[in-house]
Amino acid sequence: MNRTIILILALVLAGVIGWQWFSDPVPVIRNPSPLGTSIVCFGDSLTYGTGASAGMDYPSRLSEMLGEPVINAGVPGDTTGSALRRLDEDVLEKDPRIVLITLGGNDLKNGVAKEVAFDNLRQITEAIQAKGALVVLGGIDFPIRGRDFGRAYIAFARDHGVVLIPNIYKGLLGKQSLMSDQVHPNDEGYAVIARKFYEAVKPYVL
Repeated sequence: MNRTIILILALVLAGVIGWQWFSDPVPVIRNPSPLGTSIVCFGDSLTYGTGASAGMDYPSRLSEMLGEPVINAGVPGDTTGSALRRLDEDVLEKDPRIVLITLGGNDLKNGVAKEVAFDNLRQITEAIQAKGALVVLGGIDFPIRGRDFGRAYIAFARDHGVVLIPNIYKGLLGKQSLMSDQVHPNDEGYAVIARKFYEAVKPYVL
């Protein structure tokens, strides 16, 4: 390969990188100075704390880290659809300031279409943001059987101004010392999840 071809390829590559840089701006977080009074953890069994000892679920651990009350509004087995149906009572009526969400895993398990799941998540997010609250989302990324949910969380967070933890399971799955079963953490695993949410929310509360 002569030097001219190498130079052309280098220029093309630089152009592609430059285009991606300017076409993917840094996401703008919606409600970075949130209104409301309460912190609500809203979601499925990961929020509820399946597999944890009493008081060792991630919302309880997060409350300790933040030094203020945190509401655990987790329901095992919840899909985005069932969570949407209880959103008013369990979140919006609590005067939310920050809402931390773990949803999508049961949609994935139950074969709910990705488009349906993320439209439900959109409705949940927009209703929370309309109250002036900040949304923090714990994504899920299963490389083999994840139906591309991982990338969908990233696009969703970018498009809706959400603080994202791309994969809440990162560093947990497959580690017996951190898991109570194949999908639920143990006490130590929930401490890891709480730390991830704490680091994500810290710039907006401290």
